[in-house]
Amino acid sequence: MSSNFQDHFSAVAAKYGSYRPTYPDELFAYLARVSPAGATVWDCAAGNGQASRSLADHFTRVVATDASAQQIAAAPAHPRIEYRVAPAEASGLPDASVGLVTVAQALHWFDLPKFYAEVRRVLVPSGVLAVWCYGINEVEGATVNRIVQHYYGNTLDVFWPRSRRLVEAGYQTLPFPFPELTAPQFKMETRWTLEQLLGYFSTWSATNAYIKANGRNPLEPLREELAPAWGDPQSPRTIAWPLSLRLGLNPGV
Repeated sequence: MSSNFQDHFSAVAAKYGSYRPTYPDELFAYLARVSPAGATVWDCAAGNGQASRSLADHFTRVVATDASAQQIAAAPAHPRIEYRVAPAEASGLPDASVGLVTVAQALHWFDLPKFYAEVRRVLVPSGVLAVWCYGINEVEGATVNRIVQHYYGNTLDVFWPRSRRLVEAGYQTLPFPFPELTAPQFKMETRWTLEQLLGYFSTWSATNAYIKANGRNPLEPLREELAPAWGDPQSPRTIAWPLSLRLGLNPGV
């Protein structure tokens, strides 16, 4: 396993599957159009297979890897998905064996030079690398959204890893040594109750770092603050995230 691997999510693997937002199907349909025909997909840092399952709707074979055995164990079986425990920098895949490499909300954790070398090794000529991330969510309702933004940017500020800033910049500040394709705009949106939103916050690495450092859960006072502004806790509100996609082409030889 790569010495670069920092395990922020194994402890919340089960929650991760229940409380993370889903990516729009339009994203995966688009990736199928720009990838070589019949492409095998390597979904790197797949977690519990959230993006993998959507990819399997558009591709016949998906190899989903993650350095966390707990995350892979929490992934539901699928006939077109092969799950493996492997770090991003050493997939174990054969040379020139995949037409699409995907990384959803994880590129900022990698040893990038080693990962990019692995991508070049496993991609076929004209294969595509697709990486995407989503930033802080906006919540319907000005008061509720203000409380949420304060929790993210103030309560948890020092508990976010420095690499989180790369996500906030939409990965635009990361090196990306591939001929780049112009990517269309996509958005993520869902309707969640208050408990679902708090469940999502419970999967944040910064929330769990706060608990470890302070011995108390910051979501408890957050719930008390949000409840009167939210109103009926069973009444869902619209949650939206900006989605940033970068696409690279493997020119081959």
